[in-house]
Amino acid sequence: MRLLFKQRFFSWFDSYDIYNESGETVYVVKGELSWGHLLRIYDANGQELGMIKEKILTWFPKFEMYLNDRYVGSINKEFSFFKPKFNIDCKGWQVDGDWFEWDYSILDGNGHSVASVSKELWNWTDTYVIDIHDQNDAIYALMLVLAIDAEKCSRKN
Repeated sequence: MRLLFKQRFFSWFDSYDIYNESGETVYVVKGELSWGHLLRIYDANGQELGMIKEKILTWFPKFEMYLNDRYVGSINKEFSFFKPKFNIDCKGWQVDGDWFEWDYSILDGNGHSVASVSKELWNWTDTYVIDIHDQNDAIYALMLVLAIDAEKCSRKN
């Protein structure tokens, strides 16, 4: 399954449209005013599926992930010198990426690829392609990509 993750150009808060390979909207992500990032994920029909919520007052950025109202895990940035490191408490996954933070892989506990993420250059807004091996992992992979992108945005501001 391939998803195209595209940030909206004119938006007061983080807002993203997520498309499938056919160009159909699969998910819509809307940011809300809050302390730290708060991103709600909706399906194409406007039904809320989950959210990403940034914890504040932590040493390093930490994001909690929820499906409906059920906590499913977290991702937090770890101290590192060259390429970013993240500690993921969700499905035993880990992230391995380059120091540009444009391309990375989401791996399971055995080191097998769950999804690969690549940033498309030369776009007006942040645009990523997410290749997911199992369709059932799509929402989890999307939440990780959203959290990593939110952490990068916070660091740039």
